[in-house]
Amino acid sequence: MLILNQSDVDALLPMAKCVDLMDATFRALANGETILPLRTIMKIPTSNAFAVMPGYINDPPTIGAKIITVFPGNHNTPFDAHQGAVLLFDPNNGSLSAILDATSITTIRTAACSGVATRALAKQGASSLAILGAGVQGHSHLEAMCAVRPIKTLRVWSRNAERADALAKVGREKFGLHTTVAAGADAAVRGAEIVCTTTASTEPVLFGDWLSPGAHVNAVGTSQPHAREIDSVTVVRSRLYGDRKESVLKEPGDIIVPLADGDITPDHIVGEIGEVLIGRVAGRRGDDEITLFKSLGLAIEDLASASFVVAEAQRTNRGTRVELGGARHAAH
Repeated sequence: MLILNQSDVDALLPMAKCVDLMDATFRALANGETILPLRTIMKIPTSNAFAVMPGYINDPPTIGAKIITVFPGNHNTPFDAHQGAVLLFDPNNGSLSAILDATSITTIRTAACSGVATRALAKQGASSLAILGAGVQGHSHLEAMCAVRPIKTLRVWSRNAERADALAKVGREKFGLHTTVAAGADAAVRGAEIVCTTTASTEPVLFGDWLSPGAHVNAVGTSQPHAREIDSVTVVRSRLYGDRKESVLKEPGDIIVPLADGDITPDHIVGEIGEVLIGRVAGRRGDDEITLFKSLGLAIEDLASASFVVAEAQRTNRGTRVELGGARHAAH
């Protein structure tokens, strides 16, 4: 069995490659080439959770699951909010073949999925970016957005001034962007052509009245019914897409609240991003239309990423091999 740690995954899964991997994965989902049960989430006292996300992909044959804990209180501590492992099993004999760090895979593939949605839905020449939230996902989304659109300006907002300054510095020094730290979320968002919400907030930080015509929004930070980063006006004003419609209708407060209040119906969800990619549903219909991608995270995203990383590790002789068992030995 192969074990790949956080640094292994970071080295072997470049953002641009992961965007293409997620594009292919969304297409496979839309074409019925995956098996994807809804994830099981077990609430732990206080606001923590333990989640199991199984899945299967036809090509290449991939069986596995991501198993993680979600501890929102870890923000501003040495520990990530999402921690765990991605487990891959041999599709021929069912043995456990690899264990990979889930934090790094989640970080990269989540932003890459937003990259796919942005590439499909944002205006072609969109060059102004607002990021609300300057944690791990704020940094990875900056990289993903720069990979798919010609970003020139960045406005960052975070409740944590130190983190906002750090993300702004990356924007200036690594990506060469004209970057400012906004005094408020509204100042960051107004006029931005692409908006990414990547916070741990349980109350809206993005309000629809701030959005300019033609904006594209990636709503990433929340996946639980009690929490939402975006208000109902944002949802109502937008042409709404999800990674998976079944999940969007059942998991995030971003969508559940306006549904419960009667502000939208399930038909407000235009479709899944994979359906846009294969041409089953239409994407952006004009430069003034506001588009919204509600990202929740799917097991097949983790499995596709892990499968690629394992192949690269085998090619470059990276990782640690251990004998865990599973095969019958002669002594048995």
